[in-house]
Amino acid sequence: MKKRNVIASIDVGTTKICTILADVSDGAPRVVGVGITPSKGLHKGLVVNINEARESIRDSVRKAEQTSNYKVESAYIGVTGRHVTSNNNHGVVAITRNDRVVRPDDLKRVLTSAQSIKTAADRRLLHVIPRSYAVDGQAGVKNPVGMHGFRLDVETHVITAAVTSIQNLVKCIRSLGIDIEDLVLEPLASSEAVLSEDERQVGVLMADIGGGTTDVAIFKEGSIYHTSILPVAGYQLTRDVAIGLGLPFEIAEEMKKKYGSVLPVIESKGDTAPAISKDGHGVSYQDLCDIIRARVEEILKLIVLEMPNSNYEELVPAGLVLTGGSSNLTGLSSLGHEILNMPVRIGVPSNMYGIGDMLQDPAYATSVGLLLWGSKYQGKKQWKAGGFGSALLSLASQLKKLFS
Repeated sequence: MKKRNVIASIDVGTTKICTILADVSDGAPRVVGVGITPSKGLHKGLVVNINEARESIRDSVRKAEQTSNYKVESAYIGVTGRHVTSNNNHGVVAITRNDRVVRPDDLKRVLTSAQSIKTAADRRLLHVIPRSYAVDGQAGVKNPVGMHGFRLDVETHVITAAVTSIQNLVKCIRSLGIDIEDLVLEPLASSEAVLSEDERQVGVLMADIGGGTTDVAIFKEGSIYHTSILPVAGYQLTRDVAIGLGLPFEIAEEMKKKYGSVLPVIESKGDTAPAISKDGHGVSYQDLCDIIRARVEEILKLIVLEMPNSNYEELVPAGLVLTGGSSNLTGLSSLGHEILNMPVRIGVPSNMYGIGDMLQDPAYATSVGLLLWGSKYQGKKQWKAGGFGSALLSLASQLKKLFS
């Protein structure tokens, strides 16, 4: 009888913890367990209380184990937060063998060359992702292995993270007896769940508007072009509603989720304006929507400002894909098109088999994406030859040395 190959992902978010277990024995992931719990001890993607965060993660893992009857021994973990930074870097090596044939070892050497950048003592490499190669000046090569040449160049996207922030997250996971298969930048994971290959090739901007951060990623010619993290997201929406309407935070959150919309309200602000209430708190529906719309407009403009090129019609002709829990707001895609004058759609994870129906929601883009990343690159985290998602250095393996 064939042994089941089960992998797990844990999305440690600001508002929720989501653990997913999937059977990948037959190739495509088949979800066998899901555990979703409210998040405590985190703020804007960072651990601020280790004990509370650990217990939230423990509850989520326990629920996933109960529904699947499998034990979580290791998992793919998402990383986000303003401490994450990125830049593009160049590497070059000479092909010195007599036959001048590019071999896999040469790819390893050129990637090592590309990641030899100066990093501060409090920072570590998270990903070194090859964007494209060039052989003797011939650019745009996706896989140079087998080609002849004297010189091999590579353009890479280098992502670094603060050691202390990652250590706190790793400590929470490891204290539960769970090993870390890989640490993955969350926008890279989300893109696996919501972007098509055509969009990646043409050029697309993706923004995952979560609870604590908005994770931005640009893809061009099939590979990553730019990543950044904005410290503004759903939490600020709820806070604006709570302050603007004089509501407790929890009530404001429920009203935002149940009634929140960014579409214009037809009624005037007079007595005819519709009113909504929750637990004895009554507010104007138009006031609620006006507050949400104002903050969402700001977030959309900030997303575009993160682009390294102001000519976004040429850079991302496929437009903007919005995902994350806050993208469930009614009318968001229409507002995005109106404000930014580009194609905008809502990215929803799909093609999930097993008990994954509940995960077909933008709020679970990162959770599903981590699982897809794990099934795609399982057993290859040391080095992956070319293509999106290749990582020369795994921060998880570096941290093993720090904790040993």
